[in-house]
Amino acid sequence: MSATAPPIARHFRQILIWPLRLMPLRSGDQIQRHPEALAAIRENNPWREQRDEFTGSPADFHERHYREFVTFLPHVQRFLYGQGRSSSSQRGYGESPIRVFRRHDIARVRLGCEDGTVLDLQVQHIDLYFFYDVDVVILAMEVHADDLPLPRVQELMFRFGRAFPAKWREDGRAAQCMASVQWIGHDGSVLAESDYADRDAYLRHAWEHRASRIGRHWEYLLHPMVPHHSEAVGSIRYRQLEYHRLPKMTFLSFDDPFALSREDFIRLGQATQPDNGQPLPYSDEVMAEFERASCYDRFWGPSRRSDNASTRVVCTGPSMVMVGRHGLSGYSDLQNGLLAEFRHQYFLIGLIAHFHRASLLMMMDRLVVAVSLLDADDVDSRRRFKRGIRQTMEIFLRFNHRYWFGEVSKQSMAKDLFDMWSRNLGNETLYNELRAEVLDMDNYLEADDSRRQNETLLRLTVVTIFGLIGTIVTGFLGMNIFDGPPATLAGKIGSVLAVAAPTLLVTFYTLKKSSALSEFFDAVSDDTLTRRQKLKAFARIWRRRPGGLRRRDDTHGNLRSRG
Repeated sequence: MSATAPPIARHFRQILIWPLRLMPLRSGDQIQRHPEALAAIRENNPWREQRDEFTGSPADFHERHYREFVTFLPHVQRFLYGQGRSSSSQRGYGESPIRVFRRHDIARVRLGCEDGTVLDLQVQHIDLYFFYDVDVVILAMEVHADDLPLPRVQELMFRFGRAFPAKWREDGRAAQCMASVQWIGHDGSVLAESDYADRDAYLRHAWEHRASRIGRHWEYLLHPMVPHHSEAVGSIRYRQLEYHRLPKMTFLSFDDPFALSREDFIRLGQATQPDNGQPLPYSDEVMAEFERASCYDRFWGPSRRSDNASTRVVCTGPSMVMVGRHGLSGYSDLQNGLLAEFRHQYFLIGLIAHFHRASLLMMMDRLVVAVSLLDADDVDSRRRFKRGIRQTMEIFLRFNHRYWFGEVSKQSMAKDLFDMWSRNLGNETLYNELRAEVLDMDNYLEADDSRRQNETLLRLTVVTIFGLIGTIVTGFLGMNIFDGPPATLAGKIGSVLAVAAPTLLVTFYTLKKSSALSEFFDAVSDDTLTRRQKLKAFARIWRRRPGGLRRRDDTHGNLRSRG
């Protein structure tokens, strides 16, 4: 890149994609209906449900929408658009399981840059994506600007879109963030501003809640949803799932995209700090591996310098960047070029990839929380643990059959980008890890249920054996063992109570000693033991056992692991 005349991005467009986990509205419910809860809030709620072109007027459905629709395979079409107007009787099956809410009160984003420059980005739209039966919401924010120097683009990609600061400088300013972020309304007023410099507030929140505090401007943007770890009042609560740098998609058009160097593409793809005149510290092997894993060069031919081979896509997973020549109708056209596909088809592909990852992280988070709250000595805690694990297993099963796509399109670029996106996000690895954990939990629950059933059967067997002795005796001698004079009613009742009370005591005492009695029965049936050993086994029935041994089954072997 020339030091005197850096390339100018004639058009800069960025879509921030922020997955968040939604906390349950009501504990115990399998399906949480967060979209309905958001729509029911009338006071100070800027979000309104957005109807797509398939549910609106036929006059609003154009060829661009049709090209977007046919990009995807049928099972993905049903996920994105539903199954048609005649099948829309049940949410999540007839209609699309996606519900979109949009706010219209923010017109611009005003950014304070590192050198003191103030830059306004125009807001195209700000949406919330909810998914049926999955407690995940994705914030999508699209902004754009024109004629930005490449170093400014690199600064925006590096500093803009951070949920909270990672550290602060000695002068108190937040490092690696924009100096300020403001949401600007249509009348030019400042609706909310970042508070990155409030170091004490972030430190105190982390100390108090063991969770990071998100920026004040992001809290305003997501309102009336509120952070889970906060004192704010709100029924819809969310928590972080990912790193504090928001995933993003960036579209760039240059007069000469071939003027960008190898290091420029690495800085853009990894969203690193702007070029400061120093070369990157990476070796040639690292750069070659980056290009192999993250660069899509099907339509990129720098040696030919041809217009039809001037588009390059870099996809690292958290960041996707599309670079091409400005002015080409096939690239920069807002309705029919790659810019239109970037905003629609490729955005949906990125949305699916990030939705997959967020859903898997959400279910892993549920498993971690369930295990962390388990108290093996508390019966109620074990019951809640089992219920939580089974609910998560059922959610995973439904997610696996409804939302997990290995392929979304047969079109070469769409297919390849989805594969690259999913691979670099690590979705397949995360899926296999979660599946293994779910299977382990399922095996544990089955083993625990079988153990408890075996214990119950064992105790009932011991009680039955001792009851069999009494049954045989009374059956042989008859009900009236003692021949006495006819008794009065009170005498008969007294006789019944006199027999029932010791019978209950003997029964409960037998239950209490059933484990020891079962061991004695095993000793009696073992021909390898001597009479002396069998008598010792009989004496052990009334011997007091150590507390740790009595609790061995309840703690599921934890005593051995602690020892």
